[in-house]
Amino acid sequence: MIGLGTIVNTAAIVAGGVLGLLGGRRLTERYQQTVIMGLGICVMFVGIAGTLQEMLRAGGDGALHSQGALMLVVSIALGAVLGEWMDLDRRFEAFGEWIKLKTHNEGDERFVEAFVTTSLTFCIGAMAIVGSIQDGLKGDATVLYLKSVMDGVFTVVMTASLGKGAIFAAVPILIYQGSITVAAHLIAPVFTPAAMSNLSYVGNLLIFSVGWNIVHGEKKVRVANLLPSLLIAYAWSFFV
Repeated sequence: MIGLGTIVNTAAIVAGGVLGLLGGRRLTERYQQTVIMGLGICVMFVGIAGTLQEMLRAGGDGALHSQGALMLVVSIALGAVLGEWMDLDRRFEAFGEWIKLKTHNEGDERFVEAFVTTSLTFCIGAMAIVGSIQDGLKGDATVLYLKSVMDGVFTVVMTASLGKGAIFAAVPILIYQGSITVAAHLIAPVFTPAAMSNLSYVGNLLIFSVGWNIVHGEKKVRVANLLPSLLIAYAWSFFV
């Protein structure tokens, strides 16, 4: 069934959130702080590993050589300018505030933080794009099933530490991955291996930035304002 992968992914996030809420009630603030710090470090290393995977290649001499540094710098720089101009970070937070009001969670001070952090982590990675395209073209949701397990576990920890706002990351996931799945026949031809490599390269750096914010306990990097960097990286694969 085409689209089942995104449905399962969304359900996994909700289920993980419910488990996190039940378990989070038993954790004192001290435990929650330690858990969220450990989770942030894990997210940072996932981002580092993904970035290095695209950056380093073995040469004919057997030594490792770096590649794509110029693309990375240009994408981040131009993307940051575009993101600040569009003020995506504020818009993302405003969407979180809207959901907060509609779900009557006005008293939850960390609702928006949990929603934004969790949503960005789930949407930025290449698995969301690749898995959704495969699901839309072939009905093969294997990648999204694997992502569902990872997202579900992450949501358990995020909800236990930051609150129920993490559960509502299911909303942008459903819209984002569902749209890619529906449009898979149109967009698949333009997602070349070079384009996917660039998206993974820059996307993993943004994932590292999400982890950085988690570790520091406050928004040091406006990650949403860096999202246009993905568009620059994608364009780079065709024009450079």
